Amino acid sequence: MHRAKIRVFYPLEKGTIVLRTEQNWNKDIKPVDIYKNINCYEFQISHKSYYLSFKPCIKDGSKLIWSKGMNKLAIMNELAPQDVYPYFYTSSEGTITEIMEVPSQTYKGTRKVRLYIPSGYNENILKRYTVIYMHDGKNLFFPEEAFLGQDWQMDKNLSLLDSMNLIDQTIVAGIYAENREKEYTKPGYKYYGKFMVEELKPWIDRNYRTLTGKYDTFIIGSSLGGVVSFYLAWQWPEIFGCAACLSSTFSWKDDLIQKVEEEPLNERKGLKLYLDSGWPGDNYEVTLKMATALMDRDFKMGRDFLYLAFPLAPHSENAWSSRVHIPLQLFSGKLSRGITV
Repeated sequence: MHRAKIRVFYPLEKGTIVLRTEQNWNKDIKPVDIYKNINCYEFQISHKSYYLSFKPCIKDGSKLIWSKGMNKLAIMNELAPQDVYPYFYTSSEGTITEIMEVPSQTYKGTRKVRLYIPSGYNENILKRYTVIYMHDGKNLFFPEEAFLGQDWQMDKNLSLLDSMNLIDQTIVAGIYAENREKEYTKPGYKYYGKFMVEELKPWIDRNYRTLTGKYDTFIIGSSLGGVVSFYLAWQWPEIFGCAACLSSTFSWKDDLIQKVEEEPLNERKGLKLYLDSGWPGDNYEVTLKMATALMDRDFKMGRDFLYLAFPLAPHSENAWSSRVHIPLQLFSGKLSRGITV
């Protein structure tokens, strides 16, 4: 028999939290401990298999309220508790905000940003979230905004991975470009980085329930957006601990390969990097060169960075949408975050 500890966090006003499991969906499992000061309900479960599907429920007298969304999956492991932040009354779909104007002294005006807010955010106020900062914000959510009508379908990608119990829920901040060729390359990315570090990230941290550590702050981009993602992580490794650079145009209007080859490593040794490209005609050669430059500086493949090439994959939003799940699992995956944190 295998065992696991489940901790359910929820700001409950009436009743108590129970679990229902695939062992018997009609039977309540009651908490073994309740920590009212932190709204935590702790459960000990056992099962003959290595995994168990379950759902938190509210039990209020004879009334039973099931949590929204897909069943949760407990991996039977006695060593580490598994934390769950359910919601019961709101939609199981995340929401995408209207375009917001973020004040910027750097740009002497405002910058456009759109956020993806995970399901349950407004109900279960106990949970704090990692944040993914993504460039080319117009290409992330809506085909009517996106280049050639192709968007990354980030909301659908995140919802699917969440339903698979693969990743922690995360906020996405999509930053709209004004002049991407200027902002995402040298020397313009110096000012773009200043805006990101000194203005945008503090604004989001003030206004949303975020986790603020470097391994809770990811950055993802493609093509020129991959270049500026690498630049931001390299320049501010204490802020952006993880960067994904898809089909990046390294060396076109930047000196990032030279920076990797020559600059002191210092805190950069803690970076987690994802590099990829298609082939042919998708910045394959320069991405391979960047990967070898990292290895020459003792970044370990599979530990500090991952490099992948996708045969026949084109340079397109559809191609990036189809493989963005890889860095999402690397950075926000429950297993990888358990190891990192």
